[in-house]
Amino acid sequence: MRRFPNPRLTGLGSGLFCAATMLALAFLDALLFDGSIGVYGVLFVLVSALTAMWVRRADLVTAPVAVPIAFAVGILPVADGSGGLGGQLMGLVTALAMHAGWLYGGTLVAGLVVTVRGVRHMARRAARRRSLALARAGSPSGTDPATATSAPHPRRRTA
Repeated sequence: MRRFPNPRLTGLGSGLFCAATMLALAFLDALLFDGSIGVYGVLFVLVSALTAMWVRRADLVTAPVAVPIAFAVGILPVADGSGGLGGQLMGLVTALAMHAGWLYGGTLVAGLVVTVRGVRHMARRAARRRSLALARAGSPSGTDPATATSAPHPRRRTA
């Protein structure tokens, strides 16, 4: 049985992934569905969940920040702007104001996924610490023979 891909994106990578995907999907939406905001919103919520699932644990806080930026970047081809730069800007602001529900929904999904991932990670770390403490307490010399011979793993720097 094949597993789903499990990439781990950095904070910048998750923002770029989300923005590029939403821009590509917006162009596809404009081409196939004549710029339907409903289709764009559903796709945005799905991409928000993917972004939150694929970001690294060290960069979990970046997903709920990158998602609204990607919504604004991607809505440009779908927004009803006419004329020059001023018309496009007015269309963008109007689309952001009128369809804020999708924006809030996708951001909420990303925030919930990131929160659940963070809580699960903290619970796993606490369980691992408890099991190591119990193993040390149960051994006669006070140290676990399996961990006494192995050197501690250095922390990786993320920035």
